Amino acid sequence: MSHEPEYKDWQQIVELIRSSANDHQHEMLLTMLMTPDERESLIARVNILSELLKGELSQRQISQMLGVGIATITRGSNELKSKSDDDKDKLKTLLEQGAQ
Repeated sequence: MSHEPEYKDWQQIVELIRSSANDHQHEMLLTMLMTPDERESLIARVNILSELLKGELSQRQISQMLGVGIATITRGSNELKSKSDDDKDKLKTLLEQGAQ
């Protein structure tokens, strides 16, 4: 009898987070899924995308401000480049709302 993992793709994880948010359980879920270091990395990633979308600082300045390597900023920049302008606008709006 072989066992298979219950969660096999990213969409299933997205749906898990969506349903946990609907039940106001998302904080508990994300805290349990991620180590403190992973949560810190996620905070940095959100700040990287936010700063890149603002376009006020160079990648080097963002790297220094957030204390992350320039390669981390470049990966965030490359990810943004692969997205449509509409998706970037939506993300910028989400990030602005979340910062309030």
